[in-house]
Amino acid sequence: MSEPPSAPLRVRCRAIRDDDREAILNLFAKSGFGGTREFWDGALQRLGEHATPPGFPKYGYLLEINGAVAGMLLLIASTVTIDGRPRLRCHVSCWYVWPAFRAYATLLVSQALKHKEATYYNISPLPHTIDMLTAQGYTRYCEGRFTALPALKLHAPKVRITVARPGILMPGDDLPADEIALLLKHARYDCLSLVVAHDGRRLPFVFEPVKKNRFLRIAYLVYCRDIADFVAVAGPLGRFLARRGFACVSLDANGPVAGLLGRYAEATPKFFKGPERPRLGDLAYSERAVLYLRFGPQVGKDE
Repeated sequence: MSEPPSAPLRVRCRAIRDDDREAILNLFAKSGFGGTREFWDGALQRLGEHATPPGFPKYGYLLEINGAVAGMLLLIASTVTIDGRPRLRCHVSCWYVWPAFRAYATLLVSQALKHKEATYYNISPLPHTIDMLTAQGYTRYCEGRFTALPALKLHAPKVRITVARPGILMPGDDLPADEIALLLKHARYDCLSLVVAHDGRRLPFVFEPVKKNRFLRIAYLVYCRDIADFVAVAGPLGRFLARRGFACVSLDANGPVAGLLGRYAEATPKFFKGPERPRLGDLAYSERAVLYLRFGPQVGKDE
């Protein structure tokens, strides 16, 4: 007798819920991403506390095969204000599917990309996934990064530098309330959030501490309004950072940055998909800040 046909697989994608955390942690343990279970548990805790726009998943999406969790894709959805208007932004982060079910990975991607009003970022693609991103409609917007020695810039405009802390920043025309909230949230992510008063206005900056090797620490520019703002105050701001152990500042770039002493190098390219082309110097609420700091050893952060 011939064997009866096997029952078709029951496959579905859905938003990750709070009670899926244990299953997601098990996937991370198999994924090869590195990091301890405690690290990823802390990262999921951050996502759970993040202010997600209505209609978007708190953590991302998972793939179920016959009721078992077989894959996941983390998504960091945020509302940011650009030119006085709220914009939706989604950072596509870690994804993993059991090898036996990789053919269903496209279901996860389709589910994640269904929010047409949002701009999607992929800032850390693996080389073998770049062709796939292009096929999904992503556009490359950043080719590399510039590593600067801003403390060596001799021009020294008169500035006042303040570390962003609760209760010391008052909103105004030069620093709106939503930008103060951005600074304070990133400070809670263990980034260095600063306000530089220069030429009658306040300029916000967020830097992520990055370990280059055992001895060198670099401040990665996660947020500013415009790279030109950083260039304008690079001397005194660079010396402020150098006194805190950050001799170098790394920033996203597509070539050498005029007005700064340093070196440009092609690095992991960054991609976007959606209505708003990202500007260089703005990775607010990205995986660099939300997922990869504070909890346990750094994962994917040595550069």
